[in-house]
Amino acid sequence: MEKTIISEGKTTNEAIENGLRKLNVSKDCVDIKVLDSEDKRSFFSILTPRIVKVEMTLKERKNNEVHTYQREENKPKREIELSQEEQNKAKENLEIFMKEFVKKLPEGTTYKIETTTAYINVDIMSKDLGYLIGYRGDTLYALQNVLSAIAGKEIENRVRVILDIEGYKAKREKTLEELAEKVAKTVIRTKKPIKLEPMQAYERKIIHSKLQQNSKIETISMGEEPHRRIIVSLKNK
Repeated sequence: MEKTIISEGKTTNEAIENGLRKLNVSKDCVDIKVLDSEDKRSFFSILTPRIVKVEMTLKERKNNEVHTYQREENKPKREIELSQEEQNKAKENLEIFMKEFVKKLPEGTTYKIETTTAYINVDIMSKDLGYLIGYRGDTLYALQNVLSAIAGKEIENRVRVILDIEGYKAKREKTLEELAEKVAKTVIRTKKPIKLEPMQAYERKIIHSKLQQNSKIETISMGEEPHRRIIVSLKNK
């Protein structure tokens, strides 16, 4: 890997992002020097395309430390296996909460809890629970975190709860897969990378998985939560 590169973009931030993507490291792993600033433009150059150049040099790493630009959420993580006793306790914790919780929801709301060694599934079913899903699932994911904390009470291992409401996740998965295909076609046609809006880790994984078999496309994640997003671009040949 090159120790120093020159990266270009229409703005300083774009030039830096392009360089980080090329080096496959995070911003704290490089020293950055702006060579051509977007502020230094004369009257005679105002009609010419704006190009900003930055010099990016990799910092020395200690003890073979590696910082990657993409913390790949599509990489398999070590799964915590819940014992049968832990599964039973997690389900009991959730049952106590859910019985009271559904009383505050529209009449006829039902729920189902299923346990596995890796996680606990909770499905809530009704016709008028859009407010529990929120914009792009924000409220749903917040509630999922609450349920995970409740399920893990008095359990040593971390308990992961997967919540779905009105089949939202299946619908969202289909939407994201269609988006991935559409964006990939656009990138191939224009030969320009596309930066997607910030997404939950679960949603980013759907995009990565959908496009990983595309021989012409690569996907990387960049940024910090909750603003972490995917960049879809052509593979370097």
